[in-house]
Amino acid sequence: MKRRILLVDDELPILLTLKAVLEIHGFEVVTAISAQEAEKKLRSGVYHMVITDMRMETETAGYDVIRVAKQQEYNPATAILTAYPTLGSDWETRGAQSLLVKPVGTEDLLRQIEVLLIQHEDKKQQPQPRVRTTAATEPAQGRRIS
Repeated sequence: MKRRILLVDDELPILLTLKAVLEIHGFEVVTAISAQEAEKKLRSGVYHMVITDMRMETETAGYDVIRVAKQQEYNPATAILTAYPTLGSDWETRGAQSLLVKPVGTEDLLRQIEVLLIQHEDKKQQPQPRVRTTAATEPAQGRRIS
């Protein structure tokens, strides 16, 4: 089964080049040229990963794409693609799992994507901690507290 990536960038030459590179290396790639288009595709499809440019319609449009991706039940891996690596750690606190800096070499890009996909799948496979209900956490139904 091919891993499916949603690739988002408002610069058509970059979008088409990255799409071709990823497809040559065995990925199924769906593209979007804006955050708005990406959000529609996120809601109507299922993706293993979302790679989005940061600056499109707005300076932070990429964060909008990441936010919508994180709301999806299928839980894709997420990466911000940017020519502006001075974003600091804001990208991490906004939900992206990786920062890919343009221009990026093919081998480096593929390595980073593979690492992110493996780490993301490993994390998804880990059992989630169960919350035990105890008398201390149950609501005090009908009990008076003096």
